[in-house]
Amino acid sequence: MKPFWKMFLVLCILAGGGSYWWKSRSIATTVEASQGAPAKAEGRSAGRRGGGAAIAVSTVKATRQPMPVVIEAVGTVESEHSVAVRPQVNGVLQAVLFKEGDFVKQGQVLFKIDARPMQAALEQVRAALARDQAQLAQAQAQEARLRPLLEKDYITRQEYDVAATQAKALEATVDANRAALEQTRLQLAYAQISAPIAGRTGSLSIRSGNLLTAGTGGAPLVVINSTRPILVSLSVPQRYLDDVRRAWNTPDLKVEISANPGGPVVATGALVFIDNTVNPQSGTIVLKARVKNDNDELWPGQFIAARIVLRVEKDALVLPESAVQPGQDHPFVFVARDGKAVIQEVAIDRQIREWVVVSKGLGGGEEVVAEVPPTLIDGAPITIQGAGDERVKGGRKPKESGAKGAPGKDVKP
Repeated sequence: MKPFWKMFLVLCILAGGGSYWWKSRSIATTVEASQGAPAKAEGRSAGRRGGGAAIAVSTVKATRQPMPVVIEAVGTVESEHSVAVRPQVNGVLQAVLFKEGDFVKQGQVLFKIDARPMQAALEQVRAALARDQAQLAQAQAQEARLRPLLEKDYITRQEYDVAATQAKALEATVDANRAALEQTRLQLAYAQISAPIAGRTGSLSIRSGNLLTAGTGGAPLVVINSTRPILVSLSVPQRYLDDVRRAWNTPDLKVEISANPGGPVVATGALVFIDNTVNPQSGTIVLKARVKNDNDELWPGQFIAARIVLRVEKDALVLPESAVQPGQDHPFVFVARDGKAVIQEVAIDRQIREWVVVSKGLGGGEEVVAEVPPTLIDGAPITIQGAGDERVKGGRKPKESGAKGAPGKDVKP
């Protein structure tokens, strides 16, 4: 082979190797750039630390304060006492003395039935009673006259027994008439239908002018549901049963009720019932709370969200939820230390709305980055905007149970 061709072949080999080396380096650089950011965000990378300009952040101080331990549940509102009002006598409905949906008091007259037939029957029984009382008086007088004659043997024993038996028979008849009189008076009283309980009325099933028939068949005239107080039925996972039983009859145990999950508390009640059986299909147990409901905040049949406050932890370490970041192994926070953001792993005991309770990793008093910028990495220089927890979340601090910032459900790490 000629020297020219040998030199040309060597140049081609060198050019191809250089091209391959350049492309491999470019690919490695691209992969490193794409994978480096997440690793640094979690503090797992040993890349550059503290380089670049300082990042402006806001901080919040990890504080200790009372925080409730709660269970979140859903449930339904139900009346503690419900009565279907039905007529007890036959007759024409004369008047309806309330409006549908009214709140009625116990004993308030609701309906009037035509009482004229019952009034006539009452007068008839009264007349029969007066007649039998007169006959009884005569029979008793006759028996009294014959008794001394029997003692002197002026009359036979049979004659006296007839008079005494007649008097006793008339006495029984008078007693029967008195009972019949009470019965007719009771029937007359049934012509006015009163509310058996205090509560709110439902819709009417019949209007005035219609003929009513006594009995339990057919639709009731109206249904009255007691609403003050009212019950809330809750389905709670069975794993909370022991916690509820331990907290039973303690002063901290209460139920906070909201119209919607995460909404403001509209009513507070006390647990009054634990079912004696766990539902094997759903793995839940039914609890019931009694609520005063003086202002009709709750309505029978309404779906609600409830928080069962078991106890209050007196010295809980609290941070806003936005300060806690998910990690590969454990959640973590950025602690402001010597002008840098330093990653600190933590353990979260539970979440209470926008607040979390930290069980491990912090001792209290640390300045923690409240809103974590996406570019913040472990060891990055930071500048703090303003001071501490007064600015976080618009200046709001975690509130105790019962306020609008009340807790949500238990969240285990």
